[in-house]
Parts: sequence; C-alpha cells; structure tokens
Amino acid sequence: MKIGFIGLGVMGARMVKRFLEAGHEVFVFNRTPEKAEFLVKLGALRAKDIPSLAEQSDVVCSCLSMPEDSIKVFLDGVIPHAKSGTICLDFSTVGVDTSRIIYQKAREKGIDYLDTPVSGGPEGVENGTLTIMVGGEKEAYERVRSLLNSLGEKIEYLGGTGSGSIAKLINQYLVAVHSIAASEAMVAGAAFGLDSEQLYKLLKLSYGQSRMLERHMEQYVLDRNFEPGGAVKYVHKDVKLANQLFEQAGLTETLGKLAENSFSQAMSIGLSDLDMSAVIKPLEDKSGVVVKK
Repeated sequence: MKIGFIGLGVMGARMVKRFLEAGHEVFVFNRTPEKAEFLVKLGALRAKDIPSLAEQSDVVCSCLSMPEDSIKVFLDGVIPHAKSGTICLDFSTVGVDTSRIIYQKAREKGIDYLDTPVSGGPEGVENGTLTIMVGGEKEAYERVRSLLNSLGEKIEYLGGTGSGSIAKLINQYLVAVHSIAASEAMVAGAAFGLDSEQLYKLLKLSYGQSRMLERHMEQYVLDRNFEPGGAVKYVHKDVKLANQLFEQAGLTETLGKLAENSFSQAMSIGLSDLDMSAVIKPLEDKSGVVVKK
C-alpha cells in the first residue's frame, strides 16, 4: 500500500517511521523540507508537492496543527489530484464542521475521508499504543484498519463523519480542565507551605489523582522542564473548539470556558510554545510560589 503523509511534526514524523517499519512505501511532504531529511534516510520518498504526493498514494494521511491547515491541504492539494478510491486519514484535531466539509468535497470526487484524531502523545506513537477515534464510512475504515493497527492499541470506529472529531474534542476538554485543576491544586498547596513533591505523591494515591496531574508533575513541573510534548497553543485551540461543541449541546456555563481563559492567559505572556503544563506558571505568579522538587 502506497501511503502519502503530510505534516512531519512531533506526531507525524513518528507515524511515518512506524509505517516504514511496517514495510509500507511512504511519500512525505512538509512545508519545512528539513523535517523530512531523517525520514528520507530511513526510506521515505520525498514528494515535491502535495498534488504529486496525492497522485501517487493509495492512502493520504495528514497530521496538522490547525483546522485551516486541514481545509487548505485537502481542498486545494489532495482532493483535486487524488485518484478515485483513495482514502484520506486526518489525524489532526479539528472541529466537526471541518471534518464534514472535507468529507463532502472528497465524496464528490469518489474519495473517502475519515477523521482519525489520536490520543497518547509522542510516546504513544513510538510504542504503537495510540488511541485512534474514527469517524466516516465504515467500509473505508475496514479497508485501512490494519494500517491503523500499526499505530494504535485502541482503534474505535464511532460512526459517521465528525464522530472521531467529536470524541477527540471531548477528550481535549478533559485534558484542559484537568490541567487547570491540577495546576491550581498544586499551587494552593505550595502557597500554604506544603512540600510539592510530597503533596503530589499523596494526591497520586488518592481520589484526586488524574492522568494530567501525573503527566504534568512527573514529566515537567516538578523538574521545571517545559520543553513541549503538546504545546500550550494547541491545547488552547482544542479547548476552544470543544467549548463551541459543548455550546451546541446546550452547555454554556462550563469549566471549559475557565480553562480556555487560563490557556489564553498563558499564551499572552509568551508561553505558547511551551508544554501545556506551563499553564501553571501564571498561577504560580499570582500566588508568588514555584511548584518544584
């Protein structure tokens, strides 16, 4: 199976590596060409542009930063040039409307489009343990299920177009809200003189435990290392989209609004490109404390 892959960032590059290890022929394109170098050395084939990548591929994958990137890549580059029967997989986190727009344009050309956002981070790709949430035509999903199995441990088909995006945005809502709750709790503890590491170990064994508390404290905050796994700006984008989704469900007074504001504040003081756990920094500034070992 010939695979085309667009977007070679933290997640995309690792996905390509796994496809290569599984024996697939992979064409790659990234708007920053340098990011493709090590993948070419591993056996990937560099495409000169998106149209040529689409023409040569049976499956076209993308892992992009913003919804507008997905719209442009698929509507301007992939769909006009891909052959009928091609399946498109968008691993990006986008709004439901974005998924449905691309799906409709793809179907008009006899092309399948699946929204296939993922959860699990870079380590999940490397270990093949991602959770992949799939929306779209089930027949198309069945055709690429083995391909998705090379990336993920939990592959869940959820229903029609947009279903995968809905599930992922709900997940990201919880990521954002739990991140703020964990940050506020740890800052409050430090403000009252508790040892941060001792408090974290206690919470980890209590009902207040959460995956975000564990991730942020063990990998980033306590060691004061905020090199990104998932950046502040991307979580802000995700929770903003999730809040729009929740409003459509009739939920207007939500914790997600507070989380969106907190991530926005972190961005306003220059933390956009740091790991999402850096959202704790403005809270520390307010209380005059630092959560650390």
